[in-house]
Amino acid sequence: MPHPSDLPAKDLPDEALKSLDQRLGAAEAAQTRKVSPDTHAAMAQGYRFVGEVVGGVLGGVGLGWLLDHFAHTQPWGVVGGLLIGTGFSIFTAVNAAARANKIALDRQAPAAPSVPDDEDED
Repeated sequence: MPHPSDLPAKDLPDEALKSLDQRLGAAEAAQTRKVSPDTHAAMAQGYRFVGEVVGGVLGGVGLGWLLDHFAHTQPWGVVGGLLIGTGFSIFTAVNAAARANKIALDRQAPAAPSVPDDEDED
């Protein structure tokens, strides 16, 4: 690459832009990671799992707080809501893990070989 002082003044910006574009392209290529669609599906499933667990607990606490507020049963509504929300979250998490495990096993299992029907050979 020529030194900037060796170039005429009018060619300096074009040469600098070309050099910058080349370096930028090389840097982007080095940073680019190849991500498979399975990675995105796993991330989406993980975020959904976290949302269900946190949402169940917070939803239970919120409903318990509403019960406390209107029925004047403080703190039993919040405590009961926390326990019910936690139980619901655990139930949901176990079901989601079972579904994910079934899907993963279905993807890994090879297809069963087809067996031809017994035909009469008369």
